[in-house]
Amino acid sequence: MSAQGQFPPDQVHSGDLWVFGYGSLMWRPGFDFIEQAPARLIGEHRALCVYSFDHRGTPEKPGLVLGLDRGGACRGIAFRVAASRREATISYLREREQTTHVYREVMRSVWLENEARLRVSAMAYVVDRGHIQYAGRLTLAEQVRYVRQGHGRSGNNRDYVLSTVKSIEAQGFRDSKLHQLADLLRDETPVPG
Repeated sequence: MSAQGQFPPDQVHSGDLWVFGYGSLMWRPGFDFIEQAPARLIGEHRALCVYSFDHRGTPEKPGLVLGLDRGGACRGIAFRVAASRREATISYLREREQTTHVYREVMRSVWLENEARLRVSAMAYVVDRGHIQYAGRLTLAEQVRYVRQGHGRSGNNRDYVLSTVKSIEAQGFRDSKLHQLADLLRDETPVPG
């Protein structure tokens, strides 16, 4: 792993590429792919644990975005990118996901939840717990406050959370913590505490 949180070039230049999406990549991948499948990653979970200083907030008024944090499991979508598009896709993802280097670019085993039930190695973005943008575990009230205030170059933070929840529901499952937050964001009533 390089100092900028990217894996070495010799690990990225052969064959088709799988990319694991667990947040906005599920509903706005932004790259060409030849296949997508529901997938499960074991060992990390989806968490609203990253202060957004760019896409969904600013340093003065941070928003919150998702990261893969250690422990548990995460359901998402695995996208298969043709080998001919591999380098262009990695470059695009680095430009999109690594603007502040809060994520570590890693290869993880994910299990496809389709008829094949294959295990594939997929590129994923895992939060760097030592980074200044790592928010850790925030209370629900803190999450609501950051998401309601957050607005960055990719739009407002509320839409990001609601779009992610909608994508999760479209796959036929729920993320209880995100759904609880989404209900409060839709409601717009003050949160106790």
